[in-house]
Amino acid sequence: MKAVLLDAENHYRITEVDEPAPGPGHVAIRVAYAGIQWGDTMVRDGHFPVPRPFVPGFEASGHIVAVGDDVDPGRIGEPVAALTTAGAYAEVAVAPAVLTLDIGDLPLRTAAGLGWGAPTAYDLIHTASRVRPGESVLVHAAAGSVGTLAAQFARLAGAGRIVGVAGSPARADYAARFGYDQVLLREGFPAGLRDERFDVILDPVGGPTRHAGLEQLAAHGRLVAYGNLGTYEPVLADTNDLLMQGKSLMTYNSNLLSQTHPEQLADSARRALALIADGQVRTDITAEYDLADLASAVQRLADGSTHGKSVLRVA
Repeated sequence: MKAVLLDAENHYRITEVDEPAPGPGHVAIRVAYAGIQWGDTMVRDGHFPVPRPFVPGFEASGHIVAVGDDVDPGRIGEPVAALTTAGAYAEVAVAPAVLTLDIGDLPLRTAAGLGWGAPTAYDLIHTASRVRPGESVLVHAAAGSVGTLAAQFARLAGAGRIVGVAGSPARADYAARFGYDQVLLREGFPAGLRDERFDVILDPVGGPTRHAGLEQLAAHGRLVAYGNLGTYEPVLADTNDLLMQGKSLMTYNSNLLSQTHPEQLADSARRALALIADGQVRTDITAEYDLADLASAVQRLADGSTHGKSVLRVA
């Protein structure tokens, strides 16, 4: 079958490889579309070291064509969206059955836009920060796939005010389409907020942004760290100071959750899928690429020139 390999020289190349067979608890999917996400940049840049060459890709939509032991054979032919540990940039990919969701009538292209971003955004709002009606929410990386979904989930949860932070005027304008009350430029954070404080802050950036966010929390506020887009330098916080103000610094790691409690991640993905399927929440696929264009697609994501969700057309 045809697949994209990432080699030891950091080059993506299309080649022929053996079609994978699903092991126990797994399914094989004939891939129609694969989602492009931040994990692709991290693997490419060596932050997640994996043996090279290998077939990357962590999000797939398509139809189940085979199942392993302990999986209902009645699932063969099912249209699905799946979260994978690798291999989605190929004509056939293998994924855990528990993280492979029946999408019903949802178009395969739309389903590829869910990826890891949909359950992550859902959990950031409902599981990690537990946004309550009337609370204020600040979302960094507001124009990305997680940010645009998080704003919508927060609104459905009853948030009273939702503010986003984006890296450029174009990205700020784009983010504003998803229900934000205000979108600031990153260069204007935190000065542009003056004395405003937030009950919840979602931070995938890290470094000085995380330090500033802790200062922007209201009493009993929660900052959820779920990435390090800006820097991997450690952020130190004084727990005594947090205690005196009732502030909380929390973390969320969907990759770890997929290994420790995959059924919990799958439940959040199904809940997000249901809201998208009935039109209460929308995903926005802003770019579609061919297999041969994967390198430029990942680079565009890394340098911030994309917004919303990008997908790779496989079949």
